[in-house]
Amino acid sequence: MAASSSNLFHRARACLQAPDPEVKRALTEAAVEDWRAGRLSPASREAPRPIGPPGRPARPRLVPPRQLAPRRLSQPEGRAALLHAVTHIEFNAINLAWDAVYRFRDMPGEYYGDWLGVARDEARHFALLRERLGALGYDYGDFDAHDGLWEMAVATAHDVLARMALVPRVLEARGLDVTPGMMERLRSAGDEASARVLEVILREEVGHVAIGSRWFRYACRLRGVEPRSTFRELLARHMKGRVKGPFHREARLQAGFTDQELNDLQRLEEETSQ
Repeated sequence: MAASSSNLFHRARACLQAPDPEVKRALTEAAVEDWRAGRLSPASREAPRPIGPPGRPARPRLVPPRQLAPRRLSQPEGRAALLHAVTHIEFNAINLAWDAVYRFRDMPGEYYGDWLGVARDEARHFALLRERLGALGYDYGDFDAHDGLWEMAVATAHDVLARMALVPRVLEARGLDVTPGMMERLRSAGDEASARVLEVILREEVGHVAIGSRWFRYACRLRGVEPRSTFRELLARHMKGRVKGPFHREARLQAGFTDQELNDLQRLEEETSQ
């Protein structure tokens, strides 16, 4: 199971392609420890391979979002289905963090350190959620899921600026908006234990989105483009009609959004909802 390469990108690919979640978690822990101990080098003359499906187990079955069953939180199965959806997001987030390491070369060491830390956090979040699912009598793979996060990874595989803008700052930032409501609904249904798990994840996801904001602005500086207008253009190109509110303004400000960017998001959401 252990990967022995001292090349960061080889290790990133091994983590990315591991299909078993527990193996992926173990490889992630080992790689992060080796990076922090100075045993991994980001030097490489190899180009990254074209993006394809990441390593993942045979289940859950991936279906279009409209085919997912409704989640009635008044029933234990509905609460488990909600937690399963978040568990799947966190599993995807492990792969997204590793692909951000693997795919984009010639970035500063701090960039790789940031995304290695995110991979480790997402693996821990996955484990917390899987444990909670087990307490409810279910496991990861027991419900269908969709592949929207990875589809955006494929769409942005050519460009670190687009990836930083659209994955952490759009799709993952959506979790900052909706998780407080999920926590409230779970508490109303009497499931305090699940709400506490989501509370831990929400607190740490603010930092993950902030990392996306940091490296998005870094990429903008390198290219001499203005971040606000660039973000707006990327939203118009890739997310037309798909920007959803309401927005958790306080959490997004903590995660590196500006007031002006949040006003732009609000206007775009209003325009597309008319």
